[in-house]
Amino acid sequence: MNKLTPLKLIPSLIAITISLIIWFLIPIPNGVNSNAWHLLALFVGTIAAIIGKALPIGAVSVIAISLVALTGVTNSGSIKGSISDALSGFSNDLIWLIGISIMISVSLNKTGLGSRIGYYIISLFGKKTLGIAYSIAFAETILAPVTPSNTARGGGIIHPIMRSISDSFNSKAEDGTSGRIGRYLSLVNYNINPITSAMFITATAPNPLIVSLIVNETSQNNILTWGMWAVAAFIPALVSLILTPLVIYFLYKPEITATPNAPNFARECINKLGPISTPEKITLCVFVLLLFMWIGIPEMIFGPSFSINATTAAFIGLSVLLATGVINWNDVLKNKGAWDTIIWFSALVMMAGFLGQLGLIKWMSLRVGSIINDMGIHWFYGMLILVLIYVYSHYFFASTTAHITAMFAAFFAAGLSIGAPPMFLGLILAFSSSLMMCLTHYGTGTAPIIFGSGYTTLGEWWKTGLVMSIVNLIIWFFVGGVWWKFLAYW
Repeated sequence: MNKLTPLKLIPSLIAITISLIIWFLIPIPNGVNSNAWHLLALFVGTIAAIIGKALPIGAVSVIAISLVALTGVTNSGSIKGSISDALSGFSNDLIWLIGISIMISVSLNKTGLGSRIGYYIISLFGKKTLGIAYSIAFAETILAPVTPSNTARGGGIIHPIMRSISDSFNSKAEDGTSGRIGRYLSLVNYNINPITSAMFITATAPNPLIVSLIVNETSQNNILTWGMWAVAAFIPALVSLILTPLVIYFLYKPEITATPNAPNFARECINKLGPISTPEKITLCVFVLLLFMWIGIPEMIFGPSFSINATTAAFIGLSVLLATGVINWNDVLKNKGAWDTIIWFSALVMMAGFLGQLGLIKWMSLRVGSIINDMGIHWFYGMLILVLIYVYSHYFFASTTAHITAMFAAFFAAGLSIGAPPMFLGLILAFSSSLMMCLTHYGTGTAPIIFGSGYTTLGEWWKTGLVMSIVNLIIWFFVGGVWWKFLAYW
């Protein structure tokens, strides 16, 4: 008999206890619907279970869906209505956009195209250590639009390339030589990842959730398309990408600053990959096609009737890869990350959505907003306070998804209540949701992979994360704010 892997006892008891206390012991505040309060109990318990890793996030989400359907907290009318509500997250097209995009990104590793792109860029710009750092940033940026898993991108594609470069200069974690070049490149490898995650809706899984939450709290007039998001991120991201290698270079200057052999090493790695294969060419064409559709080129050329929904575009890309055999149906079925994302995303989006519909988010935001209003400060400074609390509370989270689901809607609504422009507030919170990943060695899935390779100490990692969080917030708050004003987003 296989070994059982049940709920972890302590995290499960904590999550259940929290839910029961909110449900039965804490009086329902005036102005709050009882169903909304009971859904909050289930929601907070779910987040606690996710943070405590009582079960994998997908399994916790299945239990949450079951409890929502069983208790009828979203629909007191009928049993059928309750299960329909509990499953409503699966009809969200943005969830499927991320799930299908994760399936598409399998082709990067399967064909070797991801590694080829990384090594090719290093072969062009890798004569200096800074050049290698910027090559890592460039490669991450190229891969970001079509790799919704920032962990797969930064940890699965870029990190092995970074380690190969470090090894070629005899800079290894295990023998005390990481200071030569490995420590610097690993810190760059990680701290570029949150920036590229902020650049595109499809660059990390929780981004579509943010789009949904912004619309839920405002209106369809404030929906962020793939192109709008990318354009909004472009200028502040460009500044961050330029400054990050320089700031880390200042903090932890590598012993080796000139790398004349790196381009040759990269070319050798490319030669080992062999000539570019037909599957790689097809994959590259599919990615170009996806960007063509996501940016909205058909609509620009032929008019609104040729507009292609972003999720529809993703299905077209996956269909081409399946039809040509670049990936097969077993690759899709075995992609646990994609199916897992669809499950937990659907549950969390469903619960967060109904908390908004039942009025709880509005109630919470009014409470927070009134506290800030009582301080008598301008909306800009109030918004700054909200963003700082939102970002630095990530020290207490090991999941960006849990953090966003628990706090984004309430903080966004609180900002609206103090008079912050919806799109300025929404964009800075949206981009901060990725930028905050840099803070810790557990802040996102990429962190333990790169930190675990041993090139840096915990102190070096946290110091760099704190410094980069300050640098990035300044860039995105002020440079971004001016850029978004120029774009007439607010």
